[in-house]
Amino acid sequence: MDNQKAIIEGLIFLSGDEGLSIEQIMESLQVDDKEAILSNIQKLKEEYSDIHHGFELVEYASRFKFVSKECIYPYAQRLFEQFKQVSLSQAALETLAIIAYKQPITRVEIEEIRGVNCEMMLKKLQAHNLIEAKDRLDVVGKPLLYTVTDEFLDAFQLETLKELPQLPKQRSDDEELFEE
Repeated sequence: MDNQKAIIEGLIFLSGDEGLSIEQIMESLQVDDKEAILSNIQKLKEEYSDIHHGFELVEYASRFKFVSKECIYPYAQRLFEQFKQVSLSQAALETLAIIAYKQPITRVEIEEIRGVNCEMMLKKLQAHNLIEAKDRLDVVGKPLLYTVTDEFLDAFQLETLKELPQLPKQRSDDEELFEE
């Protein structure tokens, strides 16, 4: 097989973080010559150890995988900070909107509006630092009061909550009954 080294390289790359065992590579190539495969893996390791490559081929727990070289980490960290985006579900966005428009608001009040339990959603939004439990309501049980954070304003490119779009006016059921 003339291009065995290239195929091994591609297979290991495609395996991602999982990596591949020598047995998986042999099975994929339908080859029994373990020594030839190990020889090609060694050649790849040598090629990728060159300073001109940003990643290297390593073996961890009998699995071969590509990893970024240590010299890349500071640059990767800055890159990921630039693109740090929070992906929120529709339910999370609804909960966040309720808090933004009605803050400070308790969990029970949010659940009354949404009609579903939102305890886990609140924890997720707190983990993303989009909301915080800033105070407690002075009633029996002293429930937490949730508000949005400065990070929420940054994420939605707002200077203040006054920049939020106006909510449409709700009409009462009586108004809808008598409309023509």
